[in-house]
Amino acid sequence: MVNNDRYCEDKPRYPKKDGEKRSFAPRRPIERTEKTERSDRPARIEEQKEAPENLVVGRNAVREVLRAGRDIEKLMVAKGDVSGSMRELVSLAKDKGVLVHEVDRRKLDELAPNHQGIAAFVSMYQYAEIADIFALAEEKNEAPFIIVLDGITDPHNLGAIVRSAECLGAHGVIIPERRAVGLTPAAMKAAAGALEWVKVVRVTNITRTLEDLKKRNVWAYATDMNGENYHKVNFSGGVALVIGAEGEGVSRLVKETCDATVSIPMSGHLDSLNASVAAGILMAEVAHQRAR
Repeated sequence: MVNNDRYCEDKPRYPKKDGEKRSFAPRRPIERTEKTERSDRPARIEEQKEAPENLVVGRNAVREVLRAGRDIEKLMVAKGDVSGSMRELVSLAKDKGVLVHEVDRRKLDELAPNHQGIAAFVSMYQYAEIADIFALAEEKNEAPFIIVLDGITDPHNLGAIVRSAECLGAHGVIIPERRAVGLTPAAMKAAAGALEWVKVVRVTNITRTLEDLKKRNVWAYATDMNGENYHKVNFSGGVALVIGAEGEGVSRLVKETCDATVSIPMSGHLDSLNASVAAGILMAEVAHQRAR
């Protein structure tokens, strides 16, 4: 016969003696480990989540940013919000040339609490003007050397190009306001301090900007797989190197506006380079020719 006492949680701690009351071992309290304590989880998630440094939320805060003329990388408003103050802010943003994105309210909830249906990512860098690029070139007694980016969307590519531009003697970088990345914190980090020395200009229309540059004796060269071997191109005088978007390259209209197209010969199995790598190679060639 099996003795079931050994399997009973409330069995006596010691055998009973004559005239002695039975003493039972107390039940062992359940020890809750860190994994079972769910109350800690929300607090810890909140501690790890930090709002970006360049994020501005709330209607009054965004209104002041717009009135001050700050450069705004992205303005997001809650979809379906048609209140009077929201319409006012959207109208003000459009008057300032800021592109407005309608997003699901949950997207704003993920960014910050108490957003009041609106959030703006402001630039942490004050953009220059095209005149500043020409002034810098004149100060150095050099022909203008400009990098024009047609739709770069990766902040790391943008930062790397700005850094290469500074190292290889370019006077400025021009980027479009729409459908392209601006100088976000990630781009600034990738630039590794180069923004202190290179002028970055943001324009509304790349094609019109190239036409203006050409009027000031700057030759525009678009990168294209079917272009002329860059080793055979004479980059003397004012130069504007046009680098296309990742995957798509230089847009048709921009390419047609340029004076020539240049290519980097490929000898491997792949037929294209990363945008920032291609930009660095071409900038090095311009710098090499100018040093001769």
